[in-house]
Amino acid sequence: VEFKEEQEEACTKDGTIDWHGQPAIKAKSGQWTAGIIILSVNQGLATLAFFGVGVNLVLFLTRVLGQNNADAANNVSKWTGTVYIFSLVGAFLSDSYWGRYKTCAIFQVIFVIGLVSLSLSSYLFLIKPKGCGDEETKCGSHSGFEIALFYLSIYLVALGNGGYQPNIATFGADQFDENDLKEGHSKVAFFSYFYLALNLGSLFSNTILGYFEDEGLWALGFWVSSGSALAALVLFLAGTTRYRHFKPSGNPLSRFSQVLVAATKKCNIDMPLDADSLFDVDGNDSSINGNRKILHTNEFKFLDKAAYISTRDIDDQKKGIYTPWRLCPVTQVEEVKCILRLLPIWLCTIIYSVVFTQMASLFVEQGAAMKVIVWNFRIPPASMSSFDILSVALFIFLYRRILDPLVSRLRKKSSQGLTELQRMGIGLIIAILAMVSAGIVECYRLRYANKDCIHCEGSSSLSIFWQVPQYAFIGASEVFMYVGQLEFFNAQTPDGLKSFGSALCMTSISLGNYVSSLLVTMVMKISTEDHMPGWIPGNLNKGHLDRFYFLLAGLTTIDLVVYIACARWYKCIKLEGKGDENDDERGSFNKV
Repeated sequence: VEFKEEQEEACTKDGTIDWHGQPAIKAKSGQWTAGIIILSVNQGLATLAFFGVGVNLVLFLTRVLGQNNADAANNVSKWTGTVYIFSLVGAFLSDSYWGRYKTCAIFQVIFVIGLVSLSLSSYLFLIKPKGCGDEETKCGSHSGFEIALFYLSIYLVALGNGGYQPNIATFGADQFDENDLKEGHSKVAFFSYFYLALNLGSLFSNTILGYFEDEGLWALGFWVSSGSALAALVLFLAGTTRYRHFKPSGNPLSRFSQVLVAATKKCNIDMPLDADSLFDVDGNDSSINGNRKILHTNEFKFLDKAAYISTRDIDDQKKGIYTPWRLCPVTQVEEVKCILRLLPIWLCTIIYSVVFTQMASLFVEQGAAMKVIVWNFRIPPASMSSFDILSVALFIFLYRRILDPLVSRLRKKSSQGLTELQRMGIGLIIAILAMVSAGIVECYRLRYANKDCIHCEGSSSLSIFWQVPQYAFIGASEVFMYVGQLEFFNAQTPDGLKSFGSALCMTSISLGNYVSSLLVTMVMKISTEDHMPGWIPGNLNKGHLDRFYFLLAGLTTIDLVVYIACARWYKCIKLEGKGDENDDERGSFNKV
């Protein structure tokens, strides 16, 4: 008996298994040994590789392929959107069939193949004559085959990166047993360091690789990205025997459909008040490939009818017949409820992503119209995003080391700091401050601008460094919003849908891009009536970009009010064996 107890104590309690399919032993698997490999793989080397292509792709299309600005921007938008669409594909395959390790490995191989193909095609076919592609030397024309090879390469990069991005974050979190107090704290910390590593990788791409590519050294930049991605893949595979795994849970679409169909078939049945009478299965077999059971909740009572045992179901059971399209276990029903509860919270994050995307578009255009020469050195407007990355690093440190411990001490009933929902709300507040700051800077920029300029780059005497506060605010908001969002969706999704939870974060950013584009189009259509130049004309000195920033601040304020209402309504997932008070409060917005 003692040996059995020691053996159970040595294994993880969250249902993870090791490389051989046996229960994972704590001392020999997962934890920070595996976590550090994953941090360096994804958010260090792989992020460097991806942004080494993405950060200057629009310049490559205009300078090397000879596209105009509008076509190049449109193609980059399509490519970026495709990355996030592929994240849903990767999450589906991971949760349903392949598991996170296999999915990450396969899509990383595709990522490396795409980067090597891009490097080869650029070096052999596209960069002709040699040295072209900088601001002065134009490249020659290209055949249809060469253009097709280029697009095949960048979309392989999109498939590879998009397919494994949501899975690597979740796979990293899998290495920590949330049922163990020490590992539970490490799991929360992992998401902060994960997002920090992402920003550090992109910092190298935005500065060093961005400089090489801006000078026309495109092939060198792409080869560095290829080498970085290959090193990431080798490191990832090197940790194979150390990783912990959750088993894939089968197709979630069929499970969801079964619940909806079964509930609809029994729509006229009066439900008993006692939830204990609902259908469930014995032991740990929750009908979702051995994942942890989800306890019954009282929301969306209509769906409970899928688990109601009717007279016909009893007769079928006596005959040894089980039909999942008529009767579903409580855990399967609760899985659908979990996703329905998450959707309002997820929808509220889209407006934040609209604010976030301004950093890569309107912030850069605003900076280009400011004084960019400092001590005879030209500051590239896009490089101001470095202040966002530095802000992320600073606020992750401040939150992890100062704010979170301080809040924990002030709590009377709990050792936990701010909950994920509370942090996301704080992120929205800081995003409002970012837009107000950007609007005020634009007001002063216009005051010192030459409105009659033809080429208006640097046409205002206001220094570009006045943009630092708005970038710093965006960085601080990311720490609260995106890190909190990653933790929240990972904690509140069922075991069989963890990768889908991470994919929701990515699709929020994608939809933010689309909503931002739609908003700009609507604003320009309305503001250009009566032959007015509009809020965001080609010459910003004749427009009112400040009004657009203030509009976003207003929309984010409305979004914050809606978010607070949704967050107060939200009820946390209840997993079997994880029902203490701290766990229930972890995702709560109302915790005091």
